[in-house]
Amino acid sequence: MKDIVSTKEMLLKAQKEGYAVPAFNIHNLETVQVVVETAAEMRSPVILAGTPSTIKYAGADYLISIASTAARKYDIPIAIHLDHFEDVSLIKNYIDLGFRSSMIDASHEPFEKNIETVKEVVEYAHKSGATVEAELGRLGGQEDDLVVDEKDTMYTNPQSAKEFVERTGIDSLAVAIGTAHGLYKGEPKLDFNRLKEIRELVDVPLVLHGASDVPDELVQKAISLGICKVNVATDLKIPFANAVKNYFLEHPDANDPRKYMVPGKEAMKAIVMHKINVCGSKNRV
Repeated sequence: MKDIVSTKEMLLKAQKEGYAVPAFNIHNLETVQVVVETAAEMRSPVILAGTPSTIKYAGADYLISIASTAARKYDIPIAIHLDHFEDVSLIKNYIDLGFRSSMIDASHEPFEKNIETVKEVVEYAHKSGATVEAELGRLGGQEDDLVVDEKDTMYTNPQSAKEFVERTGIDSLAVAIGTAHGLYKGEPKLDFNRLKEIRELVDVPLVLHGASDVPDELVQKAISLGICKVNVATDLKIPFANAVKNYFLEHPDANDPRKYMVPGKEAMKAIVMHKINVCGSKNRV
């Protein structure tokens, strides 16, 4: 019987074959349904990502059960991932519950403290066959409760990235090359030369955070230069919310979630399909 998997094999396969696995931020049953059903239709591996506030809202045990049901139902690799966690004890707790992929974000800490924190998570996670992603550099913008001011944004240093990966033993590295969480105030400018240099020095799969609102051609160029995982959050929430709002405008007396959630799911599905195509992960199962 199939179950949720870690991100290790799916990201290594993506790295080898030159595409990226999309990581979609989910929040509840409906958003999980949209992501996994669409991924199954397109034969794409997929990562379900939950931020600390999402896990708190939906419940870790509920999300693991929903993801496990999806993994048994659909013949595609499905991972469920702890996204932007800063609390080491929470990560350990959720790994014990059944999460097989985690991101420890200690990027706000000094370099040595970041390494120390990440190493602790890696040692714990690997005992359970779970994978660990970490971030070096600092993305600006906002994702759920995480807010980083533009003045605190830092780009990933390639030489530091090499040392960081070697000393921590992480499975994947999130790099800061000019993307940001949330929506952009102008056209994002990505430092592809920096990404190329990181790729030459680092052998683990690389992750692009803040990919919502980034033009498709820039995301695809980043993938061609070694990005193996692309995170998508804001691009999903806005169309879902707008479609539900429009439904209520057209049906002001509506009160049945089985009806008003449907247009939201349909709007979200169109984005999931598009992002899978952009990532090149269609028919990669």
